[in-house]
Amino acid sequence: MGSNTGGASGGFYQPFNSNLAGAGASTGIQNFPGVRLRGLPFDCNDIDICKFFVGLDIVDCLLVNKNGRFTGEAFVVFPTAMQTESGLHHNRQNMGRRYVEVFRCKKLEYYRAIANEVSQGGYFESEYRRSSPPLRPPKKPAEDKGSMEYTEVLKLHGLPYSATTEDIIKFFLEYELTEENVHIAISSDGKATSEAFVEFPTAEVAKTAMCKDKMTIGTRYVELFPSTPEEASRARTRGKH
Repeated sequence: MGSNTGGASGGFYQPFNSNLAGAGASTGIQNFPGVRLRGLPFDCNDIDICKFFVGLDIVDCLLVNKNGRFTGEAFVVFPTAMQTESGLHHNRQNMGRRYVEVFRCKKLEYYRAIANEVSQGGYFESEYRRSSPPLRPPKKPAEDKGSMEYTEVLKLHGLPYSATTEDIIKFFLEYELTEENVHIAISSDGKATSEAFVEFPTAEVAKTAMCKDKMTIGTRYVELFPSTPEEASRARTRGKH
């Protein structure tokens, strides 16, 4: 699900730029172009959230799940600080019969949600847990990814909902993938998610493919994470139910 606007963002999106125009004070919560939603209907999906923010570009949407069930919370990342401000104006607007709270979130909260999703085994089993701030400054996400253990499988997060296998093959063009190497995750109700799994010849090749992390497909930047054949297999199994 790409751009919904007619010219709100034109250039390449550099995620989480601390110099975003209109970001205001130099605090992390104001510089990060993301919001957190609370009180969403429990049958809500990513497309409903895109409709809720109609007229705005969304570069990532992460629904928070617990024990396989949606919690009514989500994180949404916009391409610019200006669009984030517009998104905040949707606070207490209705989605269906429920009014939705929209408030700023910190980059660390968003990354914790993604990291927990990965550690818990993917989109359908993720759970965002609040935790006290660490005593030492957290590592940068890129450093965390570099220290992870790699297999031949990478997980893609933040894909456009219209993304096809061919789009992913072109994204990794120099790696000469085939359709057998790519699996786009489908939810148990048959709806597309924003995730996919890609298999490379070796773990070493997969690690070199991390150079594509946060590059774009369409108008959305795509995040890459180390994964496992087991996680990819679970996603395939869920999509068949």
